[in-house]
Amino acid sequence: MPGFADIVGHEQIIQHLKNAVSMKKISHAYIFDGPERSGKMMLAEAFAEALLCERNAHTEPSETGSGVISSIGEGCHQCRSCKQALNKNHPDILYVTHEKPNTIAVSDIRLQLNGTIDVKPYNAESQYKVYIVDEAEKMNEQAQNALLKTLEEPPAYAVILLLTTNADSFLQTIRSRCVTLELTAVADEKIHRHLMRKYQVVDYKAEVCVAFAQGNVGRAIMLAGSQDFNELKDATIKLVRRIAEIELSDVMGEVKAIEEFDQANDFFDLLMLWYRDVLIAKATSGQGKLIYKDQAHEIAKQAENSSYEGLNNIIEAIENARRRIRANVNMDMTLELLLLNIKNYLA
Repeated sequence: MPGFADIVGHEQIIQHLKNAVSMKKISHAYIFDGPERSGKMMLAEAFAEALLCERNAHTEPSETGSGVISSIGEGCHQCRSCKQALNKNHPDILYVTHEKPNTIAVSDIRLQLNGTIDVKPYNAESQYKVYIVDEAEKMNEQAQNALLKTLEEPPAYAVILLLTTNADSFLQTIRSRCVTLELTAVADEKIHRHLMRKYQVVDYKAEVCVAFAQGNVGRAIMLAGSQDFNELKDATIKLVRRIAEIELSDVMGEVKAIEEFDQANDFFDLLMLWYRDVLIAKATSGQGKLIYKDQAHEIAKQAENSSYEGLNNIIEAIENARRRIRANVNMDMTLELLLLNIKNYLA
């Protein structure tokens, strides 16, 4: 379990939570709203550790309005409570789970949350008992109504953390009783630095992952370590380097090779990044910042041999292909048409 210091970005949310702990002004319920892999669980677990930390339990409330993130209000990692939290075996940090993959049922809320919340914290010195509900947007209406009853009159020690990709899916009566914290995109340079320092990802590979992640640290880390993604990236680069020379009779073979990855959207994104680089290289005479840095020579060559109109048409063709796939148009036909269009626009 990470602490606040291990989290990349989200400085304002971290400061808000640390201030709440240090000033002992804790809400009974929080909503952590953000995309998948954006850091919701890391924030929730760091907050839970801080709430239950023995050092914080014996510290008088203090004002921390400077906006500077310090050790005040976070877990110490050293006390018995923090060690239990770090090992994910703290008796007062409870994870609400669900058996059905797409639904959190009313029985899940009643048994795991409502049915245990009146039991005081296991640790006699603890001021809090924390419930973490991941994928909370999967609560059906009955489950939300069951949760609402608890939110209306929670025990003084209860803190409920709802982690969701869609806070709008909650009943307004639930949202009005929670503090909502929205996770926004993390700056590219922070993610890039994190990939290189902590995961030893080489510069050009980090650039591609960061561009794909769009401010999502967890997604960038996942992509950096994904063999499937790296194989698709290599196959895409190999294809775009020689697409102008591919015979028409061989286009279908290229389509089949791409289809095997079963990652159409990622393929479109990789194509878009490539031709975005070619367009930038053309517009800046090779002085612009490229994502595919290791392919700078090939990109410069394609930029020299391509027209602005052709490159813009290629980018539009990629977006059209993406829309076709979303509309359930045949994959073979969509990819074949896209590759043929790219060949034509490069001619």
